[in-house]
Amino acid sequence: MRVLLARLSTLAVFVGALWAIQAINWAMGYSLNITFGLIPRQIAGLDGIVGMPILHGSFSHLMSNTPPLLLMGALLAATATRALMAVNGIIVVLGGALVWLLGSPAIHIGASGLVFGWFGFLVARGLVDRSPVTLGAAVLVGLLYGSIIWGVLPGQPGVSWESHLFGALAGAAAAFLIRTHVHAPRMRDVERS
Repeated sequence: MRVLLARLSTLAVFVGALWAIQAINWAMGYSLNITFGLIPRQIAGLDGIVGMPILHGSFSHLMSNTPPLLLMGALLAATATRALMAVNGIIVVLGGALVWLLGSPAIHIGASGLVFGWFGFLVARGLVDRSPVTLGAAVLVGLLYGSIIWGVLPGQPGVSWESHLFGALAGAAAAFLIRTHVHAPRMRDVERS
């Protein structure tokens, strides 16, 4: 239980940091987006692979990412055992690298690539592991956020559908590359007969 609380605390700190960065970015006239956003096929935009998920174009942009970050992040914290860093690394690096290689010429920002990556991971992991816990998490995420899958298609101006698509693909790849077996909680102080 302490590990779960520590993970949930880390998630809360991460989301709080996103809001603090957004406030600083807003106060600076969104200059951080230009400096640290992902710019496809530009050497100067490579740092955006890591910078993209923590930058947003407005408070409403961050607000739309916050609930799925909290819900899917909590599901990951509860079910992904020791693989959280590796899963997030694959989503951010692989998803970001694909946007950098194949994305449209624009400044790509926002945590939605991470959101779609977590979505892809949670759904694919349910299908890969097929344990009751991972299947339950996949069904819950599918029911609550299944309609976001339309966000991987081009069409909405100002939205990086590429980061949505490549984030989801990177999350699914992480589910296949990193097997995260969910263990039942251990019962302490139980006498065995």
